[in-house]
Amino acid sequence: MIRRKDPMADWLTNTPEAARRYLADRRLDEVECIVPDIAGVARGKAMPASKFARQTSFFLPNSIFLQTITGEWADNPHGAFTEPDMVCVPDFETTAAAPWTADWTLQVIHDVLDQQGEPIPTAPRNVLKRVVKMYADRGWRPIVAPEMEFFLVARNIDPNQPILPPMGRSGRRAAAKQAYSLSAVDEYGKVIDDIYDFAEAQGFEIDGILQEGGAGQVEINLAHGDPVHLADQIFYFKRLIREAALRHDCFATFMAKPIEGEPGSAMHIHHSVVDATTGRNIFSDDKGRETPEFLHFIAGMQNHLPAAVALLAPYVNSYRRYVPDFAAPINLEWGRDNRTTGLRVPISDPEARRLENRLAGMDCNPYLGLAASLATGYLGLIDKANPRPECLGDAYMSHDDLPTDLGAALDHMAASAPMREVLGAQFVDIYEAVKRNEYKEFLQVISPWEREHLLLNV
Repeated sequence: MIRRKDPMADWLTNTPEAARRYLADRRLDEVECIVPDIAGVARGKAMPASKFARQTSFFLPNSIFLQTITGEWADNPHGAFTEPDMVCVPDFETTAAAPWTADWTLQVIHDVLDQQGEPIPTAPRNVLKRVVKMYADRGWRPIVAPEMEFFLVARNIDPNQPILPPMGRSGRRAAAKQAYSLSAVDEYGKVIDDIYDFAEAQGFEIDGILQEGGAGQVEINLAHGDPVHLADQIFYFKRLIREAALRHDCFATFMAKPIEGEPGSAMHIHHSVVDATTGRNIFSDDKGRETPEFLHFIAGMQNHLPAAVALLAPYVNSYRRYVPDFAAPINLEWGRDNRTTGLRVPISDPEARRLENRLAGMDCNPYLGLAASLATGYLGLIDKANPRPECLGDAYMSHDDLPTDLGAALDHMAASAPMREVLGAQFVDIYEAVKRNEYKEFLQVISPWEREHLLLNV
């Protein structure tokens, strides 16, 4: 049995200041022990704080990584479905408040190990740690800055009904095509206020909030930092935002394409890589010029992103975002300050030189989305290939070999030896099994489009 090194009686001393400040001499009632699953859904147990403080071991079955988004179970490609226990180990640095609860509650993300103390290779958080360690082994430290897009929508309790924008404070539904409008954000300002309050209670830094192009679509920018830390924040933010929306009689959704005719929601990821010893951005030389490493990183994304799309666009709905003229990338072109390219180089000082991957959807698991994106860049740094020439015009006119549906994306991922090596073959097999199961379930559903156009016409 694995024992924790630190006595649980002192566990609060190892938590972030924000968590301790939130309690502020109050009695802690409950602790939520959380493990992110394949979909990025929080699994685990809630227990009284007094029991958590006494607990020496905590277990969950490994089958949580075989569960589909519908609650079904995929077949285990690596043996019988026996559901052996995993050992859950708290990462106290992830301790954060749950300020929407009626009692005083803290959340703690747990890492999962096998009973010999080795990381479970199918756990998304462990997959991201695996990729980050590959950078560290080369003397590099990756830095990311994610952007989160989501929709606030009217309550929808009937899946057969279309999703509608929410009612704003004016009594009218949120309007589309109001990108960057401050008055549009003010329509649901109370939700935004609660998001700010919850984020402050959890110790999260919001770099900015803005109105996107869709009706009720909001973007939150997070400050740059360590990939695992940022993935933890996105994981927490999704729950935080949903809870803030529920307080004001609406839903928050992170579906890639929730409303027909509106843009989809992306999770744009900005990447840079620094020398672990000197802290210098390896994408810029001493004179502030782009380095070969910067071009290698771009080439890695161009060459390997097709095999990563299944992780960046994990559901059948995800591919509804990849359409021309809807502010979504449909290519692997790269360009400086060009938002039509899938890979964009933003304007920046040399020390902040970075590459923005615009392919990831907001519906992806943040751990897996960051892992996949960083993996492609890492492979480029190792391969030392050069990218295609920069796109200087409208990249929507170009055509790339990007998978256009989930089945094709899974085929690309399964066939890619480099991605299997970087992400772990066991993880890739489990992920494919779960997604094949979801895809099969979807194909059994008859859509309104089919009933409308095929029922009496074919």
